[in-house]
Amino acid sequence: QVQLVESGGGLVQAGGSLRLSCAASGSIVNINAMGWYRQAPGKQRDLVAALTSGGSANLADSVKGRFTISRDNAKNTVSLQMSGLKPEDTAVYYCNADIQTYKGTNRRYWGQGTQVTVSS
Repeated sequence: QVQLVESGGGLVQAGGSLRLSCAASGSIVNINAMGWYRQAPGKQRDLVAALTSGGSANLADSVKGRFTISRDNAKNTVSLQMSGLKPEDTAVYYCNADIQTYKGTNRRYWGQGTQVTVSS
């Protein structure tokens, strides 16, 4: 069984910073891409940032220059450093990871989500 556990959400004023972290645990053989999506009320879940095991990053245009994604492959963790936060960044943020397990499965797993609220 694989689990992704997120931490670090909260309430922050516009212009402030937050750091989200996500740790994967369980019967993990290998993790390919890890990343973050977000979903605002009434909207679809959209990619924020993703990072391959080799270090290739993909960031949404709306967060480039403000957010930074990083990962620790040895610890199976991924983090999202968010700066210059705007009210439109308010959403539930979900960690995900493409994981190969000892059972032979290879699929995307999701965390439970963490709320980020940016006040104006």
